[in-house]
Amino acid sequence: MSGIYIHIPFCRQRCHYCDFYSTTQIKRKPELILALLSELEQRKDWIGEETIRTIYFGGGTPSLLSIDEINQILDSIYLNYNVVENPEITFEANPDDLTEKQLRLLSETRINRLSIGIQSFFNDDLQLMNRRHDREQAINSVKMAQEFGFKNISVDLIFGLPNLSIERWNENLKIVESLNVQHLSAYHLTYEKGTVFEIKRKKGEITPIMEEASIMQFKTLIAWAKQNNFIQYEISNFGKESFFSQHNSNYWNQKKYLGIGPSAHSYNIDTRLWNPSNLSMYINGIMKKQAVYEKEILSESDKYNELLITALRTKRGLNLAQVEAQFGNRVKHHLLHNSQKFVESKKLYLKDNALVLSDEGVFVSDAIMAELMLVEEEID
Repeated sequence: MSGIYIHIPFCRQRCHYCDFYSTTQIKRKPELILALLSELEQRKDWIGEETIRTIYFGGGTPSLLSIDEINQILDSIYLNYNVVENPEITFEANPDDLTEKQLRLLSETRINRLSIGIQSFFNDDLQLMNRRHDREQAINSVKMAQEFGFKNISVDLIFGLPNLSIERWNENLKIVESLNVQHLSAYHLTYEKGTVFEIKRKKGEITPIMEEASIMQFKTLIAWAKQNNFIQYEISNFGKESFFSQHNSNYWNQKKYLGIGPSAHSYNIDTRLWNPSNLSMYINGIMKKQAVYEKEILSESDKYNELLITALRTKRGLNLAQVEAQFGNRVKHHLLHNSQKFVESKKLYLKDNALVLSDEGVFVSDAIMAELMLVEEEID
């Protein structure tokens, strides 16, 4: 089964940490909707006979869409694709967009999962990040969504913010606990190239917190999750039983997915495609029925590295039997040899014939993955 991702690039203002493709040209929304509908029809054969299990509205800010626009997109998906009877349909939203009226209308659509971008419950942190909402709107958006019948709600938090104390981080987690949501995505702040935060860091206007403080915040998060029956099924994602994100799990389980919209990526095991991160290029190309995407044919080492990176992020880890079945005994032994030092240093451990990151390994996961990846000649 596969998933469809819809990228809605519009934002009223850009968050200081964000490097996702977005634009403030909201007046071009009608043009984008026509292009999205056209791309959905043009690419309906790309994932073959796959059944669609998940649909995900991401961004940007999908909550800037009207209800009519949401229904137009969903109707097009149901018309052009084979959708399961009860798909997971996720809708990302900013708290300030989730008014009582909007939530009532959303509850009348096919959307059955909300992902609310809260990031922090402290107003000064929200102002630092250039978020549009405040603490009260964040809390009320969740409570109102529950009142309108949403029973599968995820919230986002960011830790590792400049000057974020362990006490304040604990308070953020306590509020999440009190809201009785089903899922939490918690990300460490990264200073991505070109973002306002990265520019300010280089100028010395903000100072990243010490690594020890970040580690303590992450350990606090893991302990909190265990105490509150949240399962850490992926490095940054915590869900209660039966409430893991099915759509994001498609990525980590290497299922096929189709990305619609500017900057969206698609993957069908053998090929990866990505649309231009440019609204005009995307709209003009799609409306002329041109292939606007760039394309990469994945080599065997690409496929191995894809498996490595996605599987190691999950609680189940990288299954050695799967590595051997797909890539042969030599690649498995290469993996075991290169991972030995990480096992000895307790950054990795073996469980049920799989390599799994330890809590300590998570903090250096990028470095571990880089050392375990293969170059082309090593798999031929």
